[in-house]
Parts: sequence; C-alpha cells; structure tokens
Amino acid sequence: MRLGVLDVGSNTVHFLVVDAHPGAAPLPAYSHKAELRLAELLDGEGAIGAAGVDKLIDMIASSLRVAEDKGVVDILPFATSAVREAANGEEVLRRVAEETGVELRVLSGQDEARLTFLAVRRWFGWSSGRLLNLDIGGGSLEIACGLDEQPDAACSLPLGAGRLTARWLPGDVADPEQLRELRRHIRAEIATVVGEISRLGVPNHAVATSKTFKQLARMTGAAPADAGPYADRRLTRSNLAAWLPRLSAMTVAERAQIPGVSEGRAKQLLAGALVADAAMDLFGLDELDVCPWALREGIILRRLDAMDGSADRRRPVLTP
Repeated sequence: MRLGVLDVGSNTVHFLVVDAHPGAAPLPAYSHKAELRLAELLDGEGAIGAAGVDKLIDMIASSLRVAEDKGVVDILPFATSAVREAANGEEVLRRVAEETGVELRVLSGQDEARLTFLAVRRWFGWSSGRLLNLDIGGGSLEIACGLDEQPDAACSLPLGAGRLTARWLPGDVADPEQLRELRRHIRAEIATVVGEISRLGVPNHAVATSKTFKQLARMTGAAPADAGPYADRRLTRSNLAAWLPRLSAMTVAERAQIPGVSEGRAKQLLAGALVADAAMDLFGLDELDVCPWALREGIILRRLDAMDGSADRRRPVLTP
C-alpha cells in the first residue's frame, strides 16, 4: 500500500510517500518538503506567528495535492515540539484542520523517542543488544535506551538545535561568552537524565538519528548522501571535538560551505554540535553509528504493525 507521512517538525515540514506492507521495509517513493523552521518563528510570547501558520497551511495543502497525484491511500499526519510547545498550539491545530481537513496528531517528546527507537531497532536488529539512541531535532533532544522494541527509558529535553540557536546564538559569528553559557546550559540539562539512562547498563550499540547528526558525521568524514542508506556512517567524539573550535569561529555562510551542510541548517550546526559533543561526553560514548531511519519510519512501522487482515486499511492508525 502507498502511505504518506506528514511530519510537521521544528525545522522542516516533510511529506514522505512510501510503498509499504507488513513484514517489509518501507520504500521511499517521493519526498516533498520545505524548511519552515517553526522553532525559530516564535514571537516574544512563544507563539507561532501568523505568517508561520500561513506557510504551514500552504505546505500541508500542497502535500495533499502530492498525495492525490501519487496515489496515496493513507496519510499519517503528526507534529512535534514546535507545535507541541507553541503558546498558540491549539489554535494552530484548529486552523490547520479547518483550512485543510488534516488533523495533526501532536506527539509528546517521549512518543518521539519511543517511535524513533523502534525504527532504529528494526534497522539494526536484535544483534545490537542494548541500544542507546540520540536524536537532535530542531526543538528537542530525544534519548532512548533498551533491549526490546520498546525502550526501557525514553526522555525528551528542550535542546533542539533550532531552539538553542534562536535563544543563545542569534548572531552570524558566535560570541565566546554566549557560547560558554550555552555549553554549560546544555550539559546541565543532559546531566539530569544521565543517571536514569546509565542505570540500565552500558549500551552494546550507540546510535544517532536526525539530520543534525547526519550533517555532523558528513562534516567529519562520513560517506555522502548519494552513497545510499547502507553506507557505513559514524560520528566519533574525537573528530567532532576537533571541529568545534573551527565551527565556533565560522560565519553562517562559511558553515554552509562545509560538505554535507545545507544552507538552511548552517546556522544551527554549531548548537547541534555542542549538544552532540555534550551527550557523547556525559554518556561516555566514543562513537555513534548514524541510522538512516528515524521518527517517520517509526510512525510507518507502527502503522504497519497495527494492520491485520480484517482491519480497514484506509483508516490511519497512529498509536505510539
């Protein structure tokens, strides 16, 4: 069956069309996305401004046209931290439903962590043993750890690359004092959950997901995107630490020239690198394997798991 996953994230609104059926890996068929960076469009009261909501509605409407053109049977629509934490989140959801007919499911941070963990487990398999997964989004950092398909611990911290950039690093070049304050803030936040995760035991396999980690891995020498999803991609803390002083001294335009870094995310790269470095340090991780599957694939896999021979296959199911 052909599914469409509508992911309203803090950085990007992404409509991914996949061909999928139970027992098989979902195969991407078409991608339609726009970098709205909703996490950076919040006003002084923490609300998504009218212009941002209009752009979101336009993007969802265009995604519905893509769904029709591509023969999509079910659409699985969800939103993450930007909408979840916006002061006018309920109003945004109401306007989207009224003007597009799409009812966005707002995932909690723990739901994001659990569904991403499911995708990582399916990708790497049971031979990975105890998995620890880190995911840096635009609005939050998700951490999950466990032996099964459902993690034994899952948490979400307000340490997304977009959120931190907007608050702490608004300039073109990072101010050294702001950088020190941001580093302390990140490490203090992550330290609040280290004990909860660490008491589960040393992970057998540490994994990273998200565009931020993919770009950091590419920056430090991992294979480019055109090498395909099965290429071995790894981020080591030593390589990342060596890059941090260089990133701190670069302008946004200079960061955008780094191989694998998109222009739209160049401004957030430094904050994302600081989060990655702190998480790897505090959890004692020398390296992370970068997984090509993440939250969207977790949503699809959960939908497929919910299907059976008697189910109405035209009814969306999105139950974490």
